[in-house]
Amino acid sequence: MSRPHGVPWLLTWVVLICQAGCCLLDSIGAAESFHHVHPFSNKSNLDQGYCERKRKANSFSTWSLSSESLIAMLPVDTIPENSIRKVRDCIFSVAYPTPFISRVLLVAVSKDVLEGILDLDVSVKETDDFLQLVSGGKVVLGSIPLAHRYGGHQFGSWAGQLGDGRAHLLGVYTNRYGERWELQLKGSGKTPYSRNGDGRAVLRSSVREFLCSEAMHYLGIPTSRAASLVVSNDDVWRDQFYNGSVKKERGAIVLRVAQSWFRIGSLEILAHSGELDLQRTLLDFVIREHFPSVNMNDSNRYLDFFSRVVLETANLIALWMSVGFAHGVCNTDNFSLLSITIDYGPFGFMESYDPNFVPNTSDDERRYKIGNQANVGMFNLNKLLQALKPVLDRRQKQLAFQILEGYSKHYYRRFTELFRAKLGLLGESEDDNYLIAFLLKLMEDTKADFTMAFRHLSEITQDQLKELRIPQEFWALQDLAKHKFFSDWITIYLLRLGRNMGDSDSTRRKRMTAVNPRYILRNWMAESAIQKAKMNDFSEVHLLQEVLQHPFQRQAAAEKAGYSLRPPSWAKDLKVSCSS
Repeated sequence: MSRPHGVPWLLTWVVLICQAGCCLLDSIGAAESFHHVHPFSNKSNLDQGYCERKRKANSFSTWSLSSESLIAMLPVDTIPENSIRKVRDCIFSVAYPTPFISRVLLVAVSKDVLEGILDLDVSVKETDDFLQLVSGGKVVLGSIPLAHRYGGHQFGSWAGQLGDGRAHLLGVYTNRYGERWELQLKGSGKTPYSRNGDGRAVLRSSVREFLCSEAMHYLGIPTSRAASLVVSNDDVWRDQFYNGSVKKERGAIVLRVAQSWFRIGSLEILAHSGELDLQRTLLDFVIREHFPSVNMNDSNRYLDFFSRVVLETANLIALWMSVGFAHGVCNTDNFSLLSITIDYGPFGFMESYDPNFVPNTSDDERRYKIGNQANVGMFNLNKLLQALKPVLDRRQKQLAFQILEGYSKHYYRRFTELFRAKLGLLGESEDDNYLIAFLLKLMEDTKADFTMAFRHLSEITQDQLKELRIPQEFWALQDLAKHKFFSDWITIYLLRLGRNMGDSDSTRRKRMTAVNPRYILRNWMAESAIQKAKMNDFSEVHLLQEVLQHPFQRQAAAEKAGYSLRPPSWAKDLKVSCSS
């Protein structure tokens, strides 16, 4: 059968490798450590033996954090004042959260984070101590709040010092499984890195971050987590769409947790500032804490570290693409060294399939469109390599460049694996890439819904496909069926399914519904929940939270809310802004 004209090779989703050179500043100076600010320790956690039978705490009398593991190894700013300034020779500045003035309301919590990660019984949310902790009103024993210093390339250009301008790292918690988690408040006030900002976040963006970070976790994508969300009546002024229309919004705070908040920009700022001894100190800390497979005594440890970051970044972006997720602001300061999704801002899940989908209205050049994310990942990893060059010898630099060149191969292989699974294909065939590209082209031409097209393929029977009998409930497939080449694609697809050894149609559908979500956090769903939350009605936030914890299972409440139906007409005019 001849291939229809105009089907590109995996469209724009395949990486086009472009190497960009960059010269780093020469090494100057050496950093001095600052170790005397650690009056508390987390002995209760360090000595507990990580017993899985440890009871969950329902108060903070027996629960504590530790900042010691960070500030004992990484230097802290010697200037104690919380003033906005350029900072040098440190990784952190001590900065305490600024409490809200008005009454604080608890919007939502993640039971899984509280109980599964932080060893806290969910009933702790009813206590005043909990509300004080998650709103920045008080710190717990062992906590010395810190703001992290980092830089970054923003929209392709070096932006200099950035840092945690509205986030406070409360400390590290080591749970009953021996897992190390860093707790961070976002929207909790000014730090030395606030630049022109007010240190706050608004309810609108905070609802989105809370819901999306948890949704991504349940989709199986590496991500930071959200433990809680609170809102105040404090006034925060925002120009949401950068059009001169400044409006009053309500201040909010999300308690985020991640195994590390270090990002590519954490190393870039040190390389650009010539603080190479400090860069080695941070690299060794990150490797020791988070890359146990890397031998600390090996002279190639930085090379091994880079190799793992390249591989895992390729995996992460392929996972994003498999669910139609566009991060929106893929700057190097938003790319985790642990290759997890962090810093949810103007993100979006693609609805109608469009490789040019850009969720961020301020991205005029469409740099971070969904079809360019893999290329941006390559750009960011190249900037990481430039930052590492001062600590690599000549041979290691050559090897690192070869590792970076392998990024596209890693990404392409992982992308193909994921889309094979989405189509229920077993084994490998040389025509699989064409089959995938053909389908994506049909989606693009018909503007079919990306998520529901794959989901409906997971639910429809092969007999129905063979007869081109598409029931009305499979509305995304009905849109696809309008394409003149749809029947050709179905023929190829059914032939390929027929080569699945030992497979049955029911097994195929079961397998596909386990990887193709029925529910994602669509922009209109988040907006509906936000509008209610502004009136202190958090019911839809809770509903979405519950639905998104089970994205692959049909749920009565979700169906009643219309979460698997065509988006409402008003959803087409919604915009997402970077102002948060």
